[in-house]
Amino acid sequence: MRIAIPLSCLLLAVSAQAAGDPKLGKALHDKQCVACHVKLLGGDGSAMYTRKPHLINSATALKQRVAACSAQTSAGWFPEEEEHVAAWLNQTYYKFK
Repeated sequence: MRIAIPLSCLLLAVSAQAAGDPKLGKALHDKQCVACHVKLLGGDGSAMYTRKPHLINSATALKQRVAACSAQTSAGWFPEEEEHVAAWLNQTYYKFK
């Protein structure tokens, strides 16, 4: 039983960490994503997230899209960096719970 309490605390810490850090995500996004989005859509590239119809309709779909873009652009992001970017995009544009 003594192991169960520390283990549950560890799992909570991992879950919280998995949510990503939006501040780190913004820096990664600005470095890797903006130029491509500007090339595709013009302006500042933010139309990628605000256009209709919305192509991303869930937090899971957002994470999958970030991972796909990371692979397509050879960003070389680790999964936790993808989580940071998804967290920033969610906080800024999508507002999924």
